[in-house]
Amino acid sequence: MPTYEYEAMNATTGEEVRDTIEAQSEAEAQAAVRQMGLLVTKVREKKARQSGQAEKKSGDAKGKTFALGGVSNKQVTLFTRQLAILQDAGLPILRSLKVLQEQSKPGAFKNALIDVCNEIESGSTLSEAMSACPRAFNRLYVNMIKAGEAGGALETILRRLAEFMERAESLKRKVKGALTYPVAVVTFAVLILVFIMMKIVPQFVKIFAGFDTELPAITEILIITSDLIKNYWWLMPAIPTGVWLFVKTARKFPVGRMGWDLFMLKMPIFGQLVEKNIVARTMRTLGTLIASGVPILEALHITKETSGNAMFENMFEKVNDSIRQGEAIAVPLRENRSPPFHPGALFFWTAFIPGIGALMYAMKMNKEVLDDMVINMVDVGEETGELDTMLYKVADTYDEEVSVLTESLTSLMEPLLIISLGGMVGFIVIALFMPLVALIQKLT
Repeated sequence: MPTYEYEAMNATTGEEVRDTIEAQSEAEAQAAVRQMGLLVTKVREKKARQSGQAEKKSGDAKGKTFALGGVSNKQVTLFTRQLAILQDAGLPILRSLKVLQEQSKPGAFKNALIDVCNEIESGSTLSEAMSACPRAFNRLYVNMIKAGEAGGALETILRRLAEFMERAESLKRKVKGALTYPVAVVTFAVLILVFIMMKIVPQFVKIFAGFDTELPAITEILIITSDLIKNYWWLMPAIPTGVWLFVKTARKFPVGRMGWDLFMLKMPIFGQLVEKNIVARTMRTLGTLIASGVPILEALHITKETSGNAMFENMFEKVNDSIRQGEAIAVPLRENRSPPFHPGALFFWTAFIPGIGALMYAMKMNKEVLDDMVINMVDVGEETGELDTMLYKVADTYDEEVSVLTESLTSLMEPLLIISLGGMVGFIVIALFMPLVALIQKLT
């Protein structure tokens, strides 16, 4: 006989009663409860509910696969663009998500989409469902979706979010593409030079041993270098790995993180590229959030968390505090754009640039991370009520500067690499053949 759970109210005392009862049908269960002098408010079959829970659990697990690693930005960017297109076409949000879920490849992102669909089916909103999957959808993403739901313009927000992510991915690809060539050239050059030092130079050393003559100083230097590389070759991968582990460990502490981030902003050659890239990203993030209807304080907080640099996080935190006290954005930005002296930054400058690192840090220490142009455009945007538009223009300008700077550095590094490699090869050739020339002259 089926078992039913019921909720009822005692007509005399008004107390709520919850219990179970056995009956052939739901109607018989209600009649039996009324016979006990109770007012029935709800009756449901216990087994049916348990079966439904089991079906939900099996539905949650259906389609999921074991996946290692996280979700790439490229996957989320493509998903956002496709979801925006489906929403513009008028499809319901759940139907759109299921379509994209079915065409996704098995992995962490497909598992996240399955969870989002299940959450929406259980009554959650899209932003609430996505917030339950932080590996795939970060806080910036969730807050923009929430703003779109509140304003009834989800398709517009999705399109704007897709454009934002596509621009960020494009800029990242340009920087990575510019660094691929020099990194590949340097790697192959080092491998070839190590092979020459470990295999070719020792053969010449055996030949020189039978000359019974004094070797030139340049040849002695080459032989000493060859012996060092042959005996301590393992230091070549160990030293970069050790430095990487040290920096990663140091960044886990506030002092080390601020010091390293300040060093990265002002480091020779690449510091300007890092700084402009962060400015472009943070200004575009803030502009996108404001244009999407996210409150200014929440937008600043999200921009701070996604900046990826301790100096910018500190600056946006102070701007946030100033706005709470009634000030505009431009004033605290101008006041907090200059980095203060930091012992961690001095340590990294001294360690990575021995001799002149401390002097270089003293010269660059207080240089602003935001130009006057950025501050003035933010000020004008606040006065005219078009802050998001001005922030977009700042981001576009800095994106262009990053592209030009990347191309310039790539063009500059190509001849420098050729000259450096030519100098190393020339040094080896001269050092190996000078003793042979001296022997030939002596024999003549």
